[in-house]
Amino acid sequence: MGRIIALANQKGGVGKTTTAINLAASLAALDNKVLVVDADPQANASSGLGIDIRQLKNTIYEGLIGKCTPREAVYRTPFEGIDIIPSHINLVGAEVEMVQMDNREKKLRDLLHPVTSMYDYVIIDCSPSLGIITVNALTAADSVMIPVQCEYFALEGLSKLLNTIKIIKSKLNRSLEIEGFVLTMYDSRLRLHNQIYEEVKHHFKELVFTTVIQRNITLSESQSFAQPVLMYDAGSRGAINYMQLARELVEKNS
Repeated sequence: MGRIIALANQKGGVGKTTTAINLAASLAALDNKVLVVDADPQANASSGLGIDIRQLKNTIYEGLIGKCTPREAVYRTPFEGIDIIPSHINLVGAEVEMVQMDNREKKLRDLLHPVTSMYDYVIIDCSPSLGIITVNALTAADSVMIPVQCEYFALEGLSKLLNTIKIIKSKLNRSLEIEGFVLTMYDSRLRLHNQIYEEVKHHFKELVFTTVIQRNITLSESQSFAQPVLMYDAGSRGAINYMQLARELVEKNS
């Protein structure tokens, strides 16, 4: 069975989608078969992996509400080794529709169960909220990776996220682990960023990935071309950082 990793942080703009896209591409480059699950109504992971969401018949929305089978929700991306369950703005409506459903917190787990064995890693890109879709992602996941932007405001919401993880672990998913914290948008020249890195390391110790994702314009450029940075510019700092993160993740789980 593939390892299911949810990328979660209720704060927006911390690099969740960038990490989902580029970690998936780096894991695929290391000969892993990867499924990306876009659980964000903004669908940026879908478009960032070259999927035209206007052309899709099925998305995560149809899968969650039972309008398609799990296999019908999976699409190939243009990049070898990476498949995707794409998202759509309709996913916003699923929050309302799922309120009336039995076992509503386990719908994503049920959707993924028939296809997980086909992959080495399943990467879930969560929306910047702690709503029912994110609860579904954490209930389905083996572990959660938490991207943390190198800004003090980014640290403020961590306690709320960790409390949510604790509740889900106790009530819905006893095997849920914290895969680790990964610092994003890091600039070693800035004293503030170094202070935040030390503070996160002090609090969470071995749960902090050694790899940090440095601030790199190429990461933004690659998204405008709907490509992971590894395909856009393999020699860029962003591509090197995400390959290091992928290797660290694989080594941690070997």
